[in-house]
Amino acid sequence: MYTTKLSEIMTPNPATVNSDDNFEIVDYLFNNNDFHHLPVVDADSKLVGIVSKSDYLTLCDSFSIFKSKISEAQNHRLFKSILVKDVMQKNIAKLNPEHSVMIAAGFFKENLFHAIPVVDAENKLVGIVTTFDLLNLAYAEPGVSSKV
Repeated sequence: MYTTKLSEIMTPNPATVNSDDNFEIVDYLFNNNDFHHLPVVDADSKLVGIVSKSDYLTLCDSFSIFKSKISEAQNHRLFKSILVKDVMQKNIAKLNPEHSVMIAAGFFKENLFHAIPVVDAENKLVGIVTTFDLLNLAYAEPGVSSKV
């Protein structure tokens, strides 16, 4: 199990955003999907950052919590005016598909990460591995796929 390659457990081709996208896209993706990390890529699919749901929720805390039409419109305008590059984490850890689960576990434990982008030799995003992926592997029943 410890020598399992990340390519065997990672989520390939995760949803992504571009650094010049407005935050309205991040809002849509987090509210309509069940993931907590969005890798940020450039036009060549090279990894340039990551936005976590925690980053998103921190930003949302500064907006109006009232559900009136005026407040909702104001929040929507704010999301359209913020760019992903202004919120994303730029200095991020990354692994490659050949790294082992043990290496990923060390990164998670040392840095308290919950997701790490997986890139190829040219820094192109190929997947993402999460603590949930490691738990699925660790607690998978023998003979049953660990992918949900």
